[in-house]
Amino acid sequence: MEMMDKVERIQRFLSICDEMIGGSYLNAETKISEALKEIAGCRELTNLFTAVTDGFDYPAAKRAYLRPRTGTGPGSRVGAFLPTERQEILAFVFCLFVEIDAGTMHMNDLLLRYFYVDGSYTASYSVFAGRMIKPFRDIVRECFPECGKRGQFAVQRKRREETLSQISAAILAERNRVMSRALLDEEKVAGEEIFSELSAASARRDVAEVRALLAGYRYFLRYINAESAESDALFALAQTL
Repeated sequence: MEMMDKVERIQRFLSICDEMIGGSYLNAETKISEALKEIAGCRELTNLFTAVTDGFDYPAAKRAYLRPRTGTGPGSRVGAFLPTERQEILAFVFCLFVEIDAGTMHMNDLLLRYFYVDGSYTASYSVFAGRMIKPFRDIVRECFPECGKRGQFAVQRKRREETLSQISAAILAERNRVMSRALLDEEKVAGEEIFSELSAASARRDVAEVRALLAGYRYFLRYINAESAESDALFALAQTL
């Protein structure tokens, strides 16, 4: 379970980076704050950035890598770039995020001074995101290969297993609830058959059959006037599969 939690936390952080890369400069400061909160709440990410920033001289790095654009016209050039070492890239962008989050540097000022392109904040932010955030995100992702597609599939499988286990328990509770009612003989036979098949399909982890049987079970409940909060919870669980 701890492994799944780790993967989910890191994936949330990477998703925020994705949103920054594809998003607007208007939301960038908010997203940076969200990214830093995810780092603070994830031991693995905290350890990573503690390690890469140990001994890192951010003021010197700013002087070296954040150079004001040259000129003011359409041909002016962006002078900002990243260190060549992967560890320093992580440290530099992380420290830049911290400075923005602390309010000592504002996104508009950053874009105007170091990334401003063709008179457009949108275009300037696109350069900033592509030049700074994208390499940063890619390196973090490479540091945690378990958070790639294989890791995502593992999380999905784990969630599905947990949901199916909850459904199995809910089916047993539903059987006890419904079959204790005063039912006609044919209703009892139909109910027992439905619950038997549902339990078997759930045990086989046959999601398609569980869904199909629950669709029929919904109509059975309406027929015998036995819908309840418990059955609604069972159907809601099935919707998450």
